Amino acid sequence: MNAPSRPFRLALAQMTVVGGDRDRNLAHALRQIELAAQGGAEVVLLPEALDLGWTHPSSRQWAEPIPDGQRCQAIRAAARLHRIHVCAGLTERAGERVYNAAVLVSPTGEVILHHRKLNELAIAHDVYDQGDRLGVVATPLGTFGLMICADGFARGHVVARTLGLMGADVILSPSAWAVPPDYDPVKRPYGLDWQENYATVAREFRLWVAGCSNVGRIDGGPWHGHDCIGCSCVVNPDGRTVAVAPYGAAAETILFTEVKPEPRPRAW
Repeated sequence: MNAPSRPFRLALAQMTVVGGDRDRNLAHALRQIELAAQGGAEVVLLPEALDLGWTHPSSRQWAEPIPDGQRCQAIRAAARLHRIHVCAGLTERAGERVYNAAVLVSPTGEVILHHRKLNELAIAHDVYDQGDRLGVVATPLGTFGLMICADGFARGHVVARTLGLMGADVILSPSAWAVPPDYDPVKRPYGLDWQENYATVAREFRLWVAGCSNVGRIDGGPWHGHDCIGCSCVVNPDGRTVAVAPYGAAAETILFTEVKPEPRPRAW
């Protein structure tokens, strides 16, 4: 059986990210952490590359180390101050390499899980290096796994399924979901593909999956002019979508939901 788990309140911070504006984005993320804690959340999930914006041209210049870079340290301090688990997507420098990374920080301010995106889109290969890790961590709330955005679309759901095999009760996925300027959400409501991909693994492994996207215009990079549009969501172990945030480049919000990890047998 998995490690002990218990129900908890999860917040998805669907925040605006401004490309390259690292100081503004960090201050905004810290405020989102504060508001999530004030709303009773024990875990807050923030977007992918929240510091610089996904594929922003400044990424190779301004990426910072994990766990001791200034922005990661600030997020760790906020987790400690507000006594909350924080999952955040950050642009990471490791020597000459730059990764699209995510961390899970404990309420004591420790980085307890560190992921580097594995299934990066081809258009981002000039910005980020290939990820090299995947893992889970047991906490008093349950066992968490991390993936990032398109990791959820990896062939055969290999990333999410591996996290399930490793014992994850909950998979957290910082994301940056974007559409071109002429996208019509009436003709094609956004988000169903993500929910269906999450649901496949959620049902198979009896786990929860949560994806949180930022909102706002992408300024620079291969998708310059596209809009990140939110639609952050949570899928339960029945494969049912239990929470969805609104669509739109201005649809900033904090979405709260109750997560109830369930005991389940090993997958082998």
